[in-house]
Amino acid sequence: MSSSYGQQLKLSLFGQSHGEAIGVTLDGFPAGMVIDQEHLLSEMARRAPGQSALTTARKEPDAPEFLSGVLDGRTTGQPICAIIRNTNQRSRDYGESVDLLRPGHADYTGHVRYFGFEDWRGGGSFSGRLTAPIVLAGALCSQWLERQGVKLACHVQRLGDVQDASFMQADPAADYSYMKSMHLPVLTQGLDTRMEEAAMAARNTCDSIGGVLECMITGLPAGLGAPFFDSVESQISHLLFSVPAVKGVEFGEGFGFAALRGSQANDAFRMVDGRIVTTTNHSGGINGGITNGMPVIFRCVIRPTPSIAQKQETVSIRTGENAELEIKGRHDPCILPRAVPVIEAMAAIAVMDLWKERAACLK
Repeated sequence: MSSSYGQQLKLSLFGQSHGEAIGVTLDGFPAGMVIDQEHLLSEMARRAPGQSALTTARKEPDAPEFLSGVLDGRTTGQPICAIIRNTNQRSRDYGESVDLLRPGHADYTGHVRYFGFEDWRGGGSFSGRLTAPIVLAGALCSQWLERQGVKLACHVQRLGDVQDASFMQADPAADYSYMKSMHLPVLTQGLDTRMEEAAMAARNTCDSIGGVLECMITGLPAGLGAPFFDSVESQISHLLFSVPAVKGVEFGEGFGFAALRGSQANDAFRMVDGRIVTTTNHSGGINGGITNGMPVIFRCVIRPTPSIAQKQETVSIRTGENAELEIKGRHDPCILPRAVPVIEAMAAIAVMDLWKERAACLK
């Protein structure tokens, strides 16, 4: 299992969905930062289930326990190791072992990859439960980045066929902190109600629904990232695609570039108050894989939750025959609300690693 990421800031995940605990290790985190515990717990709560009819009823306190790297509320500079105990597992919802393969899940591929010895309970290492320690790590990185003047904002840009405005046309200097308190954060007032109705319509037919999340990162200096394999897009995309539900990523205009000419797509440079800026931001704040000082904007597609209550066609591993499956248990009809803090966390981790790499180059 590939459970490590990063160069200057190294992250490792461990644990399984229905194991005793899940956790994370962060190596390379700076010493001396006072941890805002209230902010940390609020970020964990945003990802937690049981918040509304749109999320699974499985409730976990998700209270992190720091085993190392933190003393008297401050980071020590040593590797930070934290665990989150699993306290509300119901492995019986998944049967006694892997048999009927769940469509859209990693039951089959995981079974083949690990020769039948995988921890199958609740999806094991493939479960979205593993995003809890990711949010913990990302919350720490976000706190550090905020003290450098960097801010991250994320909203549901699309849920099903309900579409919100885009950060591409929004004011990057505006205050988007209100989104942190929204279950379905949006730019357009009242649109979250329509989105919730679309999600509930899917749930009422024993189905699920997906959408698009859009993230904007402001306050980044020019010069982060490097061609070719350590570009900003490469680093952020690497982590975004590590989220099991993410199936597509684009930066700036993204696939919209296909309909533009160069004269429309290029971002003209200007001097404003002694600083080089661009008059537009089609490239999403990145040129040649390196930040140009403008807001970094990206979007990612979140697939519909694969666990649905409708009867589906599958195969029985035990008998080698075709079969039908009706999934029981507690599942989200829409994963987007809980995915927002996960995407923010992944972006924060990638940006902090890029920041530390740039700082190392200046020494």
